[in-house]
Amino acid sequence: MRITNWKHFPWFLFVVLATVAAGLLYLGNFYSERMPAGIQLPPSLIQTPTEHHTVGGTPLGLAFGAISLGIFVFAALLSLRKKVPLWRIGNVQRWLRAHIWLTFLTIPLILFHSGFRLGGPMTTLLMVLYAIVMVSGIYGLILQHVMPRLMKERLPAETVFEQIPHIRAQLCLAAEKMRDSFKPAPPKKTEASPPSPSPAKPSAAAGSGVMASTKGELSTPVARAKSATGSPITAAPVVEAATIEAAAAAKPEDAKNGPATSSAPKASVIPVTAKAETIGTPTARVQSEPPGAPVARVEVPPGDQSAPSPPVAPPATAPATEKPTAVATPTPAPPTSPKPAAAAPKPAPAKTAAAAKPASPADPASEEALVEFIDRQIIPYLRARRGERFRLGNARFSDDTFRFVKLRVAEGYRSRVEEIQAWCDERRMLDLQTRLHHWLHAWLFIHVPFSFLLLMLTIWHAYVTLFYY
Repeated sequence: MRITNWKHFPWFLFVVLATVAAGLLYLGNFYSERMPAGIQLPPSLIQTPTEHHTVGGTPLGLAFGAISLGIFVFAALLSLRKKVPLWRIGNVQRWLRAHIWLTFLTIPLILFHSGFRLGGPMTTLLMVLYAIVMVSGIYGLILQHVMPRLMKERLPAETVFEQIPHIRAQLCLAAEKMRDSFKPAPPKKTEASPPSPSPAKPSAAAGSGVMASTKGELSTPVARAKSATGSPITAAPVVEAATIEAAAAAKPEDAKNGPATSSAPKASVIPVTAKAETIGTPTARVQSEPPGAPVARVEVPPGDQSAPSPPVAPPATAPATEKPTAVATPTPAPPTSPKPAAAAPKPAPAKTAAAAKPASPADPASEEALVEFIDRQIIPYLRARRGERFRLGNARFSDDTFRFVKLRVAEGYRSRVEEIQAWCDERRMLDLQTRLHHWLHAWLFIHVPFSFLLLMLTIWHAYVTLFYY
């Protein structure tokens, strides 16, 4: 957090005023002769003399120590406040501002509480821990102001810190793919030819076998359809069976109609030779007779009569007085000259119709040099956990190396060299961001544990002072 923000000014003013007030109380109670001229404390703020020879045992010294302990407890609760963001006890930014400035306030309070003395081994240990905590905290606060500017200047593109291992793996994978692309592809295995049909099993298309569903009696229409279309051997029996069934269905209808009755005297009956009927409906039987032959029934069953022809109106005769109108003969259109044929499209310019440039021929020597360079230097550098230990981690050495590699390969492979150099530059930037991130957060590994240790020992020191002295 940057303390140059205007929101820190009230806290700064509070710390200054509290320090001045604590200093006046300390001087007025213990060194009244050093009080500034014209400033006199009221009698209620001056403590009575006590038998304690140290400042920390006096009521004012205990008050300074108690306030400092309360600030320590509040500062330790900041980590808990960060882990529970749903608390409605001020936002994290306000807690952090209070954490910074109240811990600054403990510096004069601790000095006034100790009387500017170290004391025994216990108080000396507490002062050492307090110094470590305050120095580490001030160091972290300075880094919070310096690191953002440094990262902005030295890192052209910042990456999310948690994604850095994944990006490193992708760079290494890209280098391995490029290396494999230069190596000759292994010969492909010849595919096995499909097995030839066995002579013992004849194919079904030859029609030598009968389907299992068509053997025996044809009891279902599906079986009959299969046998009629799929097996030429059973086609004839199926047609014969279908003819017999159609004739059997037509007999009851003929029995209903019966022979021609003699009640119609004018009906002339001409015997007709019997035919094998294959269609079942009466209409179909009438239509199946040869054209022009009389029907051998007196009456046609209802529903089979032909529809009567519609009446035709007589043609209207024109009056005698009217003269036929002359039909206007169309005048021929004047001959038009044929339009000239559309001009053939001009051929496109050679620049637009030109095909893409053919790929440059492969250079085995250049490919071999690149494969060796990738195997010996690039992949170990991109795969390493700490790339700054490799010589390619140095920007100047990297530029010289890639300049030399470009001279060893042909012109068509220099773009590949530039691509590899871009991968190495990106890896170098990722390593720099990792180092800056560690510098920015490494101080917490000292500040946080020592703060909790200081808090525990301070509580123990207060307990022993109150109950054993």
